[in-house]
Amino acid sequence: MLALFAVVGMILRQMPGFAFRSPTDYANEMDKLHTLYDPVLGAGVVGTLERLQLFQVFSSVWFSVGLVVLILSIVACTIDRTPRLWRQSAEIRVVQPDAFYDPRLPDRAMLAGVAPADAARVLRRHRFAVRQEVVDGTTYLYGDRNRWMKMATLLSHAGLVLFLVAAAVTSRLGDEQGLVVAEGESMTVQPIGTPGLLLVRNLSFEAPGFETGHPTDFTTHLAVYQDGKQIADKVIRVNDPLAVAGYTFHQNGFGPAPDVVIRDGAGKVLWTGPIPMTDEAAGFPFTELAVPGRDVALQLLLQRAADGAGVLLVLPFKPAGTNPDGTPAAVGLEPLALTRGESGTSAGTDFSVELRGFSQYTLLIAKKDPGQGLIWIAFGLLITGLLITFWMPRRRVWGRLDTDGRLALVVRADRYVDVGREFGSVLDDLVAARRTGPDAGAGTA
Repeated sequence: MLALFAVVGMILRQMPGFAFRSPTDYANEMDKLHTLYDPVLGAGVVGTLERLQLFQVFSSVWFSVGLVVLILSIVACTIDRTPRLWRQSAEIRVVQPDAFYDPRLPDRAMLAGVAPADAARVLRRHRFAVRQEVVDGTTYLYGDRNRWMKMATLLSHAGLVLFLVAAAVTSRLGDEQGLVVAEGESMTVQPIGTPGLLLVRNLSFEAPGFETGHPTDFTTHLAVYQDGKQIADKVIRVNDPLAVAGYTFHQNGFGPAPDVVIRDGAGKVLWTGPIPMTDEAAGFPFTELAVPGRDVALQLLLQRAADGAGVLLVLPFKPAGTNPDGTPAAVGLEPLALTRGESGTSAGTDFSVELRGFSQYTLLIAKKDPGQGLIWIAFGLLITGLLITFWMPRRRVWGRLDTDGRLALVVRADRYVDVGREFGSVLDDLVAARRTGPDAGAGTA
């Protein structure tokens, strides 16, 4: 079920984390999804996908239920296996019945002329812990290497459970926001009223080569404030974020932000500051701005003149109800084309628009991941368990030395062991340790 939802989450565009900060953000992001999918699937299907939370798969109720079921499954499997693993490691049987040593079975061997002490010494040389018992004159040997390492699978299972717990913690308690901050401007990270409110300020932005359209790098000198006091600042770039107060601030992108002033007829400022142009229209930077206190909005499109100078196209419009198909209707007003330092007033409006210059905005990803510590612990447990399981598999050898001097051997090992190579090495050392004399017979295997 989790795999199915993950596939859906990778196929369908997912809503960003900031879409859930306010109803307006959510509505704006859903409008984008309707624009993308309505022509293909239809508005009704898109609405159904929204209600099924398939545009937020990884934080949906369904995915959370799947995580819980998977956690319970792994825990149940671990509880079921643990007693068996413990018995296999703790219970040692040195003496085995004669049929156990039948040389016709695989992984058996038989030698003659090896003394018990020599056999035990060879096994110890191969890092086996050796036990010995004598029953009715017959000596039984048992060698065990990496006896307790099968228990390492519990570490791997614990790591898997912690991974899933960390995912749940991050999903429910974590936070991820996309912050568009123009140069010289500030923005809150959490909603207003949050205790310990964080605010970021873009002190400066550098993008060498930005004017030519081929920047070689981009950095942001970022300052972070908490409850009005600066707590950190750093020049960040891609792969060199700033971590403070539980959040990590990543440099993610940038773009133009024309510095605009809007004044009414009396010279009163209605709007001032850089306007981040986060969208595109016909391949050019584009955005919209509602004029405060007026029933007019502005569409802003940034282009270049023939001499390379920036030109800001200002397209005022007024809402005029809805079209027959239900889309918003608008009445366009006289457009303006402004270069740096110019201002103009569109016919039918009572305000002027001045382009003071051009700056840039930086796009930051602010991420709070309370499950990060659990992720590292889970990673350590999982890797440790896998390394022990694959690199330190268990090996066991049983030996029976009869009164006539014959040594029967049986080897058992996990499937990751090359039994032929390792057992062959033990046999070679046993052959070298055989007693010399007329009763030393040839070994068979």
